[in-house]
Amino acid sequence: MIFILLLVPTMALLLSVLLQVFSWNGLILLLQLVRNGLAAIVGVWMVRLLARHVWYTHRLGRFNKPQTHSWLIGHLGQMQSSEEGLQQVDELVQTYKHSCCWFLGPFYHLVRVFHPDYVKPLLMASANITVKDELIYGHLRPWLGNSLLISSKDEWFRKRRLLTPAFHFDILKNYIVTFNSSTNTMLNKWQRLVAEGTTNIELFDHVTLMTLDSLLKCAFSYQSNCQESSSEYVSAIVELSDLVIDRRFRILHHWDCIYWKTQQGKRFKQALGVVQRFTRDVVQKRRALIAQQGETETQTNAAPQKKKDFVDIILLSKDEDGQGLTDEEIQAEANTFMFAGHDTTASAICWTLYNLARHPHYQEKCRQEVMELMEGRSGDEIEWEDLSNLSFTTMCIKESLRLHPPVQAVTRKYTQDMTLPGDLTVPEGVICLVSLYGTHHNPEVWSNPHFDPLRFDPANIKSHSSHGFIPFSSGPRNCIGQKFAMAELRVVLALTLLKFRLTLGVNPECSSSSGTVRRLPQLVLRAEGGLWMQLEPLKESCLREPPNK
Repeated sequence: MIFILLLVPTMALLLSVLLQVFSWNGLILLLQLVRNGLAAIVGVWMVRLLARHVWYTHRLGRFNKPQTHSWLIGHLGQMQSSEEGLQQVDELVQTYKHSCCWFLGPFYHLVRVFHPDYVKPLLMASANITVKDELIYGHLRPWLGNSLLISSKDEWFRKRRLLTPAFHFDILKNYIVTFNSSTNTMLNKWQRLVAEGTTNIELFDHVTLMTLDSLLKCAFSYQSNCQESSSEYVSAIVELSDLVIDRRFRILHHWDCIYWKTQQGKRFKQALGVVQRFTRDVVQKRRALIAQQGETETQTNAAPQKKKDFVDIILLSKDEDGQGLTDEEIQAEANTFMFAGHDTTASAICWTLYNLARHPHYQEKCRQEVMELMEGRSGDEIEWEDLSNLSFTTMCIKESLRLHPPVQAVTRKYTQDMTLPGDLTVPEGVICLVSLYGTHHNPEVWSNPHFDPLRFDPANIKSHSSHGFIPFSSGPRNCIGQKFAMAELRVVLALTLLKFRLTLGVNPECSSSSGTVRRLPQLVLRAEGGLWMQLEPLKESCLREPPNK
């Protein structure tokens, strides 16, 4: 009798959620479940969901909470992947200063933080108690497996130790040649387009292909030629990224039993098959080649000729017990390297070029720095030793990462209650959404909101909060590839500014200046309708002349 008394109002409440948020689709789904004899199971699940919601609502009572549609629906449907969504974050930061709680119906309970004092204890927490949540990272698991990005506790520690050598400075030095090669392929394509009369280009299309080309060479020593012709593997990666975003905003698709029966789920599996076949073949062939080379070197005492790529290094890595990663684990890490490395770096490059186009005096100052560095050389190749001498260019990159962080937020869950300033407690199991964008735009942290590279002058950095600038996250679970990304960013920026002057372009579909660009927060920060730039090729004689004062 008690069960029935609880079941009826609970089903009514959950039904209202389905009707208000999902219209008739949710109702049809529920009726199908009932018809299939699953009503009792659904009822128990609903009661448990409601009880959990009541518990977390009580535990998070001390946090500020923005206005909701209702106690049950919460903020479901209010998160927007659009310019308005980022403006909403700005409003939250202005209103609540440091944190607030957020409910996505009774399904997900979040604490959103956007101040360094509140960010620090969450990101600096021991990896032993830190878990990646299913809301953001669970949808990546079919693609990325239980890789470093998703794993936790002892498994994470082991993989971090095994993968760290792949990002050592000595390894990164070898990648500089690849960064130069892939960038020059893109710039040569731009020169052909300009010669043919096309000077207005969409940056993201070109730069994303370039970073994918670069990563394929660094990860697999694979010459894809994807900047000049189509690639099934590259197309599959792009589609997987789009489908992950689509799934995130469809609550019913968060359950595998529903998602894999949808058209989107079927497309995901098809694209995933292409990626997994490619990675599996590379890993298996490379392991056989390494074994063969080992035998040859033993017999001839000859050193290997080929420089090691990412897959080579992790194939050869061993832990203290002499155990390496399995083929499946290596495939997961290689897929993660490709996923995490191409879109984020492309976004950072595009927005840095955009900010320099908006501020031509800073663009000229960066160009002059590169010209002085290259003076007296016969070629236009950036070398490893050059990177540390691109100080002002690096300042511009960092300021662009502050204004336009490629990843807007990272999420964490914890296996124990977490204490925050102001006598606030995040209960175990609640998702903590650390807003990188919100922290970078918090007026209590950054008084001048405009593009100002000089804030990252070494003389000014000491005054910064330790967690006020976190484009690569922070703490034990920070981005392992941040040095790789920063190296590639500097090479691409330097070579681009040597050959082109960039000004804001026009989207031909709407005939509006990209100065009024609308930001588009997806897996990474993009722009609605693309980011359009006007290209002006620079002649060598122009490069030798000092910029106008």
